Amino acid sequence: MLALSRKLNQSIIVNDNIEITVLEIKGDQIKIGIDAPKTVPIYRKEIYTQIKDSNAEAMSTATPEVLSQLANFSGKG
Repeated sequence: MLALSRKLNQSIIVNDNIEITVLEIKGDQIKIGIDAPKTVPIYRKEIYTQIKDSNAEAMSTATPEVLSQLANFSGKG
């Protein structure tokens, strides 16, 4: 893990297209702003973990027919 120190209103850049800025420091909490393309999903870690767990559970209980349909799904219209 890379650990960086930043002060209020300072930023870091990730992958040339994501900017993370320290917006507010209040006690033991900081507020950050993330400027990223809309195609980049951003989740709090606890929500991301819930999504992954739910998806894994759904896949483990899916029937072979459903799995086949998902494999063939193009996502178009």
